[in-house]
Amino acid sequence: MDYSSVIQGFSVVLQPENLLYCFIGVLVGMLVGVLPGLGPAATVAILLPITLNVEPVTAIIMLAGIFYGAQYGGTITSVLLRLPGEASSVVTVFDGYAMARDGRAGSALGIAAIGSFVGGTISIVALTFFAPLVARFALDFGPPEYAMLALLGILLVASVGSGSLLKALVAAGLGLLLATVGRDGFTGAERFTFDSLALSDGIDFVPIAMGLFGLGEILYNLEDRSGRATAPPKMVRALPSKDEVKQSSGAIGRGSVIGFLLGILPGGGAVLSSMAAYAYEKKRSKHPERFGKGAIEGVAAPETANNAAATSSFIPLLTLGIPANATIAVIFGALLIQGVTPGPQLISEHPDLFWGVVNSMYVGNILLLIMSIPLIGIFVRILRVRGTILAPITVLITLIGAYTVANSVFDIMLVCVFGALGYLMKKFGFEPGPLVLAFVLGSLLESALRRSLILFDGDPTGFVTRPISGVLVVALVIVIAAPALRALLSRRKERSKKEELV
Repeated sequence: MDYSSVIQGFSVVLQPENLLYCFIGVLVGMLVGVLPGLGPAATVAILLPITLNVEPVTAIIMLAGIFYGAQYGGTITSVLLRLPGEASSVVTVFDGYAMARDGRAGSALGIAAIGSFVGGTISIVALTFFAPLVARFALDFGPPEYAMLALLGILLVASVGSGSLLKALVAAGLGLLLATVGRDGFTGAERFTFDSLALSDGIDFVPIAMGLFGLGEILYNLEDRSGRATAPPKMVRALPSKDEVKQSSGAIGRGSVIGFLLGILPGGGAVLSSMAAYAYEKKRSKHPERFGKGAIEGVAAPETANNAAATSSFIPLLTLGIPANATIAVIFGALLIQGVTPGPQLISEHPDLFWGVVNSMYVGNILLLIMSIPLIGIFVRILRVRGTILAPITVLITLIGAYTVANSVFDIMLVCVFGALGYLMKKFGFEPGPLVLAFVLGSLLESALRRSLILFDGDPTGFVTRPISGVLVVALVIVIAAPALRALLSRRKERSKKEELV
């Protein structure tokens, strides 16, 4: 590893402009986490137009800060109001709110801040040493490997993600279909443009992201959210005791490892990591009955894991050009808009950006720890603002942002269309994440697949003959077969239980 580049990355981060944007990103991320339903993916999408006017490294530092800052912000509403501001904070509700009712809200929020800092820092250190190794390995990747990797990413998002597998696959299929709209890059033929000049260059990523995650989420949450704000419980202490820190230290360590490993997987991310960390702590506990009734490990483990995962999910993005979750997919789009293509050449071609973004996470985690406790009172006051007031302001910012990207009224219409689609998807249980990820990976999949078939003279068995793509094909088979195998095993268990009863 080139240590001079790592040191250069710190010099990039410590520039006043980058420090300011890192602070803004973390602060906005915490605010986003506090506001239920908006989410980091929606906020990053809404703020994409702002990134056009700043340097690429500055823009990505801010967007990354929003991502990992939101992981802690969602904890505040989970603990105080039993209302998870983030999907990754759903598990925190179980014990965090129980602690708050016992007058231990400060301990819960304090241990969440400590766990978030430790998990994020451990994950950054691992990212610093692990990412260059992945990038060197990725230099051996050709079109066949990228085709299989993109397909594996889409399938993992569908199979590992939350909700119905069938619905996730349908959403991913729609994302792949949208990726084909426009002029064929190989033949120049028009596809699904309906003779519209505006669609001849394809659908831009920004209207899709701003519509599905921004407008769609707002519409859905306005329907669900009650207009009356709930008074948060009072806090006795703002920091956990020494015994509570000692009791949760093991959970923080294990949550860091689980979060880092699962964050790398496409579709894993903060949500799956927090659930896995909580489940593991409950399983290994000598007193599992404590969980759900105010066990501090039940807050420490998932909060540590989701921050560790938020950091490690940058590894496949920066080294392979593969977004691991919906928010990273939006950041991927921001890099492309800036003219930077993530992948194995990023470290050598843009070392200032790569190490600047990685090292900014050290600074961002310190800022997150410093700000988290003093700002709790302010965040609680924000929760008292009615959603009917916040929503119109957010919608207005979204539409103005969509227009300023290309000064196109057509983009505003697309945002409205995808906003309606996003609302309907949430209404009927379809997550928009697989659609966005499949849309981002669709172009890569099509291009790499067609180049591979040209390389193999149309023989698909060529994917198996190459070592790396052959391993990825095996992984694809496992991902496809795993749900069917689980369903078969569950049916056999049910049959055996019925036979025993008879």
